[in-house]
This record gives sequence, structure tokens and C-alpha cells, in this order.
Amino acid sequence: MSNPVFFTSAGSLGDVSPGGTFVLEGPEARHAVTVKRLGVGESVDIADGSGARLTGTVAEAGPAGLTVTAAEVVFEEQPDVRLVLVQALAKGDRDELAIETATELGIDAVLPWQSERSIVRWKGDRAAKAHAKWESVVTAAAKQARRAWIPQVRSMVDTGSLAKAVADADLAIILHEDAKNPLRTVLEEWVATKAAVPREVLLIVGPEGGISPREVTRLSDAGAVTALLGNHVLRSSTAGPAAVVLASDILGRW
Repeated sequence: MSNPVFFTSAGSLGDVSPGGTFVLEGPEARHAVTVKRLGVGESVDIADGSGARLTGTVAEAGPAGLTVTAAEVVFEEQPDVRLVLVQALAKGDRDELAIETATELGIDAVLPWQSERSIVRWKGDRAAKAHAKWESVVTAAAKQARRAWIPQVRSMVDTGSLAKAVADADLAIILHEDAKNPLRTVLEEWVATKAAVPREVLLIVGPEGGISPREVTRLSDAGAVTALLGNHVLRSSTAGPAAVVLASDILGRW
């Protein structure tokens, strides 16, 4: 069974070497001690959310923090092809469910999208709170999945800003029920024509009401392609994670 993972701040594991100790403090330490009830001698991983992972054993556990003796400190590289889930804001917390599941499946970043048909609106103070909630969701999901990387939650975009992101991406795919080509075909053809260099793929998912024809046209004009994900119409909370699974297989991430 894999070790439980607790997060520390980015870069804080840089000076730790095997045989040395690291003290985890704050809410993560309290969770490890009071909720998980980790004790001396138990195995644990400490990750900084940016690829560094310390594997070791608990030397001390108490109110002051969790002291871990390091057995190994490694840096886990990101995949050559990074997957970004562009998730339209959706009602009923379905957008949060989508990014939670996608994080467990290995997404590298999420991009909140205020689409035309999104019922949920991020405005004013609500925008900051909602963005922080998304960060909390992906952090918890990354911990559950024992990841060393926490997916980046990028700033929310409207369709105009998304069109600019599409133009800058190596590949942008709109998951759409009226598409002619299956997602598998789109990805396999793209892989066959691209060199093995770091690149980024956007997977674009609309809200419960679907992506409007005007948005499809605008994003397509910016360089996006449409792709069909299976024979059935999936919910906004399901389409992204399903696409991540298929893309991870075809792109050799799994």
C-alpha cells in the first residue's frame, strides 16, 4: 500500500537529503497527527506540490509538528505532453466534481471557463472565493491520489480569452456531441505528426447546456478542433475525466 501524502510549500524540500529530517508544520501536520494519527516509525510521503517528494518515517509526532526522517528525496518530472482541462462553470458543483476526478486521473492544470451558457457566474468577491475553492478541491484530490504535483488552477477566462489560449496551444480539442471525428482519431493523428518535445493539449468541456454554436465557431477559428467522445452524451462532470483517461493512454502518459 502506498504511503499517505502530506503537502508542504513549494521548494521547501530542496535542502533535505537522505538521513536528514524535515519538520512538517501547520494544518497538514495537524491533519497527520490528529486525524490520520500517524505515529513514530510509520512511513509517510511529504510532497511540495511541484514535483519533489520525500519518503521517510515518522521520528516525532506531536502538537509542534511531524518530524520525518528522510529515506529518499526525488523529483518527479511532468509528462512530455501536459493535459489542461478547460472546464466550463457548471451548476450543482458539477464543475468541482469534474476537476476533482480529473486531478485523481492525472490532469496537469485546470482552466475555469465562463461560457455563454454557464448558469454559475464568478463575479467580484465570489470569483476569488470560487477560485480558492477550486484550488482546495484539486489539492485534496492530489493528496488522495498520492501525487507529487498539484494541478495549477489558472485564472478564469471568458470565451474571448479562451480563444487566445487556444491559439497559443499546441492542440485544443472541443469535446462536442456533433463532432465527426472520434477523440481517439484526433489524438492519434496529432501524435503521428508531432516531434517528441514538451507540449500542451487543451481539453475543452462545456456547461450542462452545452457549448453554443457561436462559441464553437469562435474557438474553431482560433485553431481548436472538435472531437466526439463516445456514443453517448456525457454530463459536464463526466466528459473531462473520460477524455483524460483516453488521452493519457494514447499519449503514453500511462
